Amino acid sequence: MPPVQEFNQLGIMAVVLLLVLFYGGTMWMSVRISQKNENADGYMTAGGNIGFGISAASMTATWIWASSMYASATAGYTYGISGPIHYGLWGALMILFIYPFGKRIRKVAPKAHTLAEVMYARHGRSSQLMLAGSNVLGSLISLTSNFIAGGALISMLSPLSFGAGIVIVAAGVLMYTLWSGFRASVLTDFAQVMFMLGAAVVIIPVIFFVAGGPGMFEAGVAAGHVTEQQGNFFSSEAFMNQGAPYIAAVLAYAIGNQTIAQRLFAVREDLIKPTFITATIGYGGAVIGIGMLGVMALYLGVEPMNGDVNNLIPQMAGTYLGPVLLALAFLMIIGALSSTADSDLAALSSIVMSDMYGQSVGKENVKPKTMLFVGRITMIVATAAALYFATAQFNILDLLVFVGALWGCLVFPVIASFYWPKVTNAAFSFGVLAALIAFLPVRFEWVPFTGALGVGVELLATIGIGVVLGIMSFGFFGLRPAVIIGGVATVVAAPFTLFFLRDYTVLSASLVAYAVSFLVCYFMSFRSKQDFDFDIIKDITGDFDPEAPAAPETVGEDELAARGAASAGGSGTAGTGDTTSESRRG
Repeated sequence: MPPVQEFNQLGIMAVVLLLVLFYGGTMWMSVRISQKNENADGYMTAGGNIGFGISAASMTATWIWASSMYASATAGYTYGISGPIHYGLWGALMILFIYPFGKRIRKVAPKAHTLAEVMYARHGRSSQLMLAGSNVLGSLISLTSNFIAGGALISMLSPLSFGAGIVIVAAGVLMYTLWSGFRASVLTDFAQVMFMLGAAVVIIPVIFFVAGGPGMFEAGVAAGHVTEQQGNFFSSEAFMNQGAPYIAAVLAYAIGNQTIAQRLFAVREDLIKPTFITATIGYGGAVIGIGMLGVMALYLGVEPMNGDVNNLIPQMAGTYLGPVLLALAFLMIIGALSSTADSDLAALSSIVMSDMYGQSVGKENVKPKTMLFVGRITMIVATAAALYFATAQFNILDLLVFVGALWGCLVFPVIASFYWPKVTNAAFSFGVLAALIAFLPVRFEWVPFTGALGVGVELLATIGIGVVLGIMSFGFFGLRPAVIIGGVATVVAAPFTLFFLRDYTVLSASLVAYAVSFLVCYFMSFRSKQDFDFDIIKDITGDFDPEAPAAPETVGEDELAARGAASAGGSGTAGTGDTTSESRRG
């Protein structure tokens, strides 16, 4: 093993020049596509007609964020060789597994801007607010984690402080995203992901060979840096603590994350499948490769600076790269975190524009200039809030798993609402709330889960295994195979999970959320007499700022109202927000 090298930093002038080059370039791109009279719908979804290259690059860049890089490296450092595999592989497969749902969502609501907007058309206000609220929380946590990553990077690789770093990153991202919104985000994503992937192909092999090449693995084992589980490619510890919780978390990310939904509504409908497949390959390869830096750090016996595992990637870069490649690594990470931070800002603005302002005044009463103003103010407020939270310097991997598990409460009710006409607003709302109530005490161990209570949690978690596998199967194979796969998985897993899963609280909490939301939503819906007409969603959702006058409606308002009333009729949930389409149009 080579001797530990001197840690390299970039000078203040070099960092300033790199940041001016990066954010100046993205600002130039944003200005080039800006419009004097910005269209509100274009600001949120770019007109829903983005081509393959831009959409695939944007989807890939949105998933390959700095937090994914840092979390994958943390997984490699914590769990060894299989850590990045569990992080990157399952994340990639979840992108692939959700594309069938994406096609259904787009078919039902081709002109929507957010999933919460569709839930308003499907159920009513309470379901919309639950989904919108969870999306706001998730995007704010995501934005915070990206600022933390940026601050850690700048403070590690330059004389600037962590506080200065998060302010610089926040100002740079806000500057180029504020004017053109989502259109600026997807265009800059294309340039950023091309640069990120190119830089990763160069940087990772260089660090590997400079750090000692294949010999580092033998030396690391001989030096006692690696436990038996960390050296095992099929580590059960890595799967139970990292792989399995992340399967549940990223499935929820894919369904509950507005940054993904926004790209789903923006890409051309016939390009959804190739876009998701390309993002699957790009994400998996890049994130697993970058996570190997954490594995190298483990075998080399590297101690994270200041005891913070968020510092591992910049620490490895500063130790084993010269000035030119160090600058390249710096820009790679800045590009990764900026590509997702701008997506978070665009997502937050679209939620407030569509689900708060747009739905509160009604689609026909929206003032496009006011809507754009609301979106831009949202970006500014969100940036300030994320800056405040970033000062706490949370562990990024913990943040990602937590918000993903939290979104697990929503997965079954949301998916079922797009396929099953019997799902009511009450079933959706109580399913989500019950899952959240069950999730929190398990996740934070507020009570000891021993005896009968522990067995009850494990039984729910076992059902959750079947729910997750059933959902994943349903998109590709349909209802009957999904029910069979989910049922068999639950039965087969039961002998192994009882008196065992209670030791893995993160995994158990995630699975409990899936199970409870499924059980409550299903049993409150299966005897419902509601027979929702999904065609109504197309009539309720749509453009807020049409560039040309809308064509005369082929269905009269009275007939549309009657259809909505007939669809919701007999559900027995009239007082829970299952309003008619006429009332929802505002």
